[in-house]
Amino acid sequence: MNAVPKLVVSRTLADTSAWANSRITDGDLAGAVKRERRDVVVAGSRSVVHALMAEDLIDEYRLLVFPALLRTGERLFPADGPPAYLECLSAERAGTAVLTRYVRAPAI
Repeated sequence: MNAVPKLVVSRTLADTSAWANSRITDGDLAGAVKRERRDVVVAGSRSVVHALMAEDLIDEYRLLVFPALLRTGERLFPADGPPAYLECLSAERAGTAVLTRYVRAPAI
C-alpha cells in the first residue's frame, strides 16, 4: 500500500506525511481524477463516490459487501437519485463477504 500513489480528499487534512506517496487534491476532485493517468480506486468514501457519480466519472464499481440487515442508513445509490443501470461482471465469496464487480449497462 505504501508504494501506491494516493490522492487524499479532505476538507481538514493539510499534511499527508504519515502516508507514503500521498498528496492532497487541490479541491477540484473531478479535475484531479480526470488528470490521473491511471485507474483511481476509492476506498470507503460514499461522499467521494457520490461526487464522482455526479460527474459521470465511474467506469466500474467493485463492492465488498458484508451481509447485514439495517433499517436505516445512507445508501450508495440514493432512492431519490437517477436510476443506475449496472451489469454484473463477477461475484465471488471473500470470507463472510461477497466481492462484486459492476459496469454501466445500457439503459432499459
